[in-house]
Amino acid sequence: MNLEKEIAAIRLRNKRVEADKAWETSFTRKGIIAVLTYMVIVLFFFAAGLPKPFINSLVPTIGFLLSTFSLSLFKRWWLKRV
Repeated sequence: MNLEKEIAAIRLRNKRVEADKAWETSFTRKGIIAVLTYMVIVLFFFAAGLPKPFINSLVPTIGFLLSTFSLSLFKRWWLKRV
């Protein structure tokens, strides 16, 4: 009986870990972070009095998105070398 409970607990933990990993690599998460990043940078550019805050805030946001998409490529390359 105790062994069955332990196995059930391990399976439950594995499901949580798989869900966490799926969230970490999801397009939804990346999109939410990109939108929040854009909004924070727009607010900062307004507060700093910088020109064209809506357009200029796209640069760091796009940089973030490119970095998240390219990280998987670098990870695969790194894993092959290690």
